[in-house]
Amino acid sequence: MKHSSKATMVIGVAAALALGLTACTPGGSAAPAASQSLGPVSKDVGSGKTTLTVWDQNTDTGIDDAQQALNDAFEKAHPNITIKRVSRSFADLKTTLKLALSGDNPPDVVQANQGYPDMGAFVKAGFLRPVDDYSKLYGWDDYYPSSLLKLNSFSSDGKTWQGDQLYGVSQTGELVGLYYNKKVLEQAGIDAPPTTVAELTADMQKVKAAGTLPLSYGDVEKSPGIHLYGLVLSALAGHDAVNDLVAGKSGSWTGDDEVEAAKTITGWVDDGYVTKGANGVSRDDAVAAFGKGESAFLITGTWYQATLEQAPSAKDIGFTALTPSGADSPVTMGGEGLAWAITSKTKNANAAAAYVDFVTNAKAAEVLVDKGNLPTVVPDDDTPATGSIAGDITSNYKTISSSNSITPYLDYATPTFYDTITAAMQDLVAGKASPEQYTKTLQDDYSAFVQK
Repeated sequence: MKHSSKATMVIGVAAALALGLTACTPGGSAAPAASQSLGPVSKDVGSGKTTLTVWDQNTDTGIDDAQQALNDAFEKAHPNITIKRVSRSFADLKTTLKLALSGDNPPDVVQANQGYPDMGAFVKAGFLRPVDDYSKLYGWDDYYPSSLLKLNSFSSDGKTWQGDQLYGVSQTGELVGLYYNKKVLEQAGIDAPPTTVAELTADMQKVKAAGTLPLSYGDVEKSPGIHLYGLVLSALAGHDAVNDLVAGKSGSWTGDDEVEAAKTITGWVDDGYVTKGANGVSRDDAVAAFGKGESAFLITGTWYQATLEQAPSAKDIGFTALTPSGADSPVTMGGEGLAWAITSKTKNANAAAAYVDFVTNAKAAEVLVDKGNLPTVVPDDDTPATGSIAGDITSNYKTISSSNSITPYLDYATPTFYDTITAAMQDLVAGKASPEQYTKTLQDDYSAFVQK
C-alpha cells in the first residue's frame, strides 16, 4: 500500500500493532475491504443551512484548543454549516454515548473508542455508518497505514474487531509513558531517569527517602488504571507477549509477567510510593500535583503534553518509556486516539465526512502540533527542541514506533474488559485484591469471552 510522505513516523506504529493484532478473536477476519453499498458519496456538502452535532472527548488543554480552532476553521470554510459541539471526558463519553446514539436524534459525528466495549457494540447495534467509501473519496486509505485503519475496523455484525469494514479514522497518536521531574530526581541523588521497572522502583525508594512523593496517581475515573498496569506489563513482558495476549493468540492473564506487574504495583502502594487514597483522587489532580513539582513521576499519556508544558515546573519535566530485559528499545502502550465516526442516522453524511476529514488530515496535524498535541500522522518538519517535553515525546514516538515496540490498550481484549480491568485495578490498588486474584479476574473475563 502506498503512503503519504507525511506518514513516515507512523508506519512503525502500524507495523508494531499489526504483528499481534491481525485477529483479535479466534478466527478473526482479514484487512478492511469495500463496504456495503450506501449510495453515491460526494465532497459537495451543499449550500443549505446545516447543523452538525459532534460529540468528542477532547477536553484536555491543548487538544481542546486544537479542536475549537479546527471547528472554527471548518465553519469559516463552510459558512452554511454550524458545528454543535458536545465535549465530554473519556469516562463521561463511555457512559453517555450509547444512550445518545440509540435515541431518535443522535449526533452526526462521534468519537468512538476502538475495540469491543464501544465501537464493536455500536456497530452491532447499527449505530455507526461504515466509511470505506469516504476513505477512498478523501484518500484516508492512502494517508493512514492499513494497520492503523484496521484498529478502527469491524465486521458488519460487530463480532470481529479488525473486520472488513472501516468505521472511522483517528486524529491523534498516543504513547503511555513516564513523565519525570529532573529537579526532584537530582535532589534525591538520581542523575538520569530510570530505564527499567527495577530502576524505577529503586528510584522511587530514593525519592521517598529524600522526603518527596515518588508517583502522583489518581484513578477516580478508572481509566488511569489501564495505563498504570499497561506500562508496567509492557516493560516486563515485552511487545510480542503483550500483543499476543490482547489478541488472544497466546499467553494468559495469569502468567508470570502478568502477576509480576500486579505485584510491582502492589509493592509501590504498600511502600508508600503512590498517592495515598488514589482511587478517590482525580486524574487531573494527580497531573496538577506532578506539574507543581510535588512528585517525581507521573504515568499517563502524551495527551497531557500541552497541560504539562504550562505547568509551574514545566522546565524540569521530561518524558520517557521503560525497556524490558533483553530488549533494544523501550516498549509501552499506545497507538492512536479514538476514532472519528459517522452515525448511521445522520441526514448529512457528506457534510459529516467533510468534517471528519477536516479535523484529521495533514493540515489538521499542523494545528494539533501547534497546540501541543501528537497527531496520528506526524508532519515530517515537526522537530521540537531537544530536552523539551515535546522533544522527548516526539523522540520517543520515533524510536518506539520505528522499532515496532508499541503495545495495544489492554481494554481492547473483550467487550467487557474495560469494566473488568478498571474495577479490578481499583481493588488491587486499594488492597482489596491480591495480585493473583487481580490477574484471575482478568483471565476469567477473557475465558468467558472465548467460550461465547
